[in-house]
Amino acid sequence: MSRIYDCADETARKDGILDAASAVRKGELVVLPTDTVYGIGADAFSPKAVADLLAAKGRGREMPPPVLVGSMRAATALIDDLGTHGRDLMEEFWPGPLTLVCTATPSLSWDLGDTKGTVAVRMPMDPVALELLKEVGPMAVSSANKSGQPAAATMEEALEQLGDEDIAVYLDGGESEAPVASTIVDLTYAVPRVLRAGAISIEQLRGVCGTVIGELRKGRTKPKPVDSAEATEPAESGAGAADASADGAEAQAREPGAAESGVTESTAGVPASTETGTTEVAPVEAGPSTPTEPEPMKGGATEAGTTEVAPAEAGLAESRTEEPTPAKAAPAKAGPVEPAGDTGARQGEDTAGQAPNGERSDN
Repeated sequence: MSRIYDCADETARKDGILDAASAVRKGELVVLPTDTVYGIGADAFSPKAVADLLAAKGRGREMPPPVLVGSMRAATALIDDLGTHGRDLMEEFWPGPLTLVCTATPSLSWDLGDTKGTVAVRMPMDPVALELLKEVGPMAVSSANKSGQPAAATMEEALEQLGDEDIAVYLDGGESEAPVASTIVDLTYAVPRVLRAGAISIEQLRGVCGTVIGELRKGRTKPKPVDSAEATEPAESGAGAADASADGAEAQAREPGAAESGVTESTAGVPASTETGTTEVAPVEAGPSTPTEPEPMKGGATEAGTTEVAPAEAGLAESRTEEPTPAKAAPAKAGPVEPAGDTGARQGEDTAGQAPNGERSDN
């Protein structure tokens, strides 16, 4: 069961701070007021207490908590490099709602989570928080709410979200006067960079540092026209890919037709090369037994719709007596484009060789 102290009462305030300091030293969690919103705190040098803090918020190690300090000296002990403007920002805005991300001192034995060698430090402007921090030293403190829920501006709001089982002490400092989160500035770059806009405006920061890089908001990392172009580019690319695919499919659909016309033209001298590839086989086979009768073959070719067969057959009739050897059979099979005459034996071979062409024509 949590212990609640009303810090508006002087006696209760002293008792509450003593009890909260004892709880922090034991590795327990406390809720305290700050100059922004209420925070949930633990000993920064107790890995178990920090892990309990993250668990109470429902947050993982990838989101390590900031560290609150009670003095600038305590802050500089935690920081390895303040950068060019760190000291000036501290003197101008501390104590106050400004969190500075700096390179952490490597020798520190703590585990705040996946900090990647940095630490976020702030000195709050709240008397109760400062008194507790001076009593216990640096504390890991995050907003007193469940991750993803609104920050608590009162102790009651914090109690409603966090409950009374995981928290040892609640320090009630009344309603927050300015429930706005602190501004977070990253000093690990050559130029200060705002990671989260908050109570300290970028104009105020530039009044101290000169040049400050503003917060990069989600969905606004580039100008709108560029975003629009990028948003439409995938759709256009997709349409282009679809068009290319359709063109390829259409070209494939035309290929069989092209093959058919190519077969018809290239086999003008071979009556068996028709669009069907099979209907003219019988007349061609009859060719060797009647070498002097080109008319049936001519008529067959005409019926199949190939009107160019007649000139080829005239050469075919002459070649039957001039070239009786089958030595030319292979060229007739491999290159039906030549309309030169052929022997009766080659006619039979060409007819058998047209089956592949007939298959391509059907397909």
